[in-house]
Amino acid sequence: MTEAVLSIANANLSLDGNAGRVDILHDISLDVMAGETLGLVGPSGSGKSSLLMLMGGLEQATSGQIMALKQDLTAMNEDQLALFRRDNMGVVFQSFHLIPTMTALENVATPLELAGAKDAFARAEAELAAVGLADRINHYPNQMSGGEQQRVALARASAPRPRILLADEPTGNLDETNGQAIIDLLFDLRDRHGATLVMVTHSGELASRCDRVVRLRDGRIDAPVAKAAE
Repeated sequence: MTEAVLSIANANLSLDGNAGRVDILHDISLDVMAGETLGLVGPSGSGKSSLLMLMGGLEQATSGQIMALKQDLTAMNEDQLALFRRDNMGVVFQSFHLIPTMTALENVATPLELAGAKDAFARAEAELAAVGLADRINHYPNQMSGGEQQRVALARASAPRPRILLADEPTGNLDETNGQAIIDLLFDLRDRHGATLVMVTHSGELASRCDRVVRLRDGRIDAPVAKAAE
């Protein structure tokens, strides 16, 4: 029987803002199974990205529990969470988050080096080749298009062979052609590495390729977890 690699139980998230305390997520309970691809959809401000951040330990739940690979993220401090992400998760953001003073190769190799991989640069080069950037490894982010930068971000996220891959609007800053290429690469990386994939998206096409779709509204799961459209 397939096990849950992510398990969220009665999670709530509230943050302090300029206008006072803001309730972001309300009593979220959700399991994500090993090898599954789950799409998080819903209107802007519905809490999709916040839920993804809870799954990655990038935000701490105000109450409730977040389990990842049978480890309690809500019981970890920031250093423990950083190590857990390094060893088990890859995260892709809408805005790339590449280090501007590093080449594509260095951006991908750095997390591998931090994890102690002796073949960090060889693995980084192979991963960049897998996303079609074999001839761009020595280019800096400002020398690459948005689509190329997102390919570097995908290579960086997948190079450590994470068991969990999280993507927050990975095509949000790209045109249709580059967005489609990133979608194809994202699913290819999932297939090659056998990762569980959770992604936030506004793209109906991207959501339709997921095994399941969860719709959020006003910080709550809006409807029962749905099977993606065929």
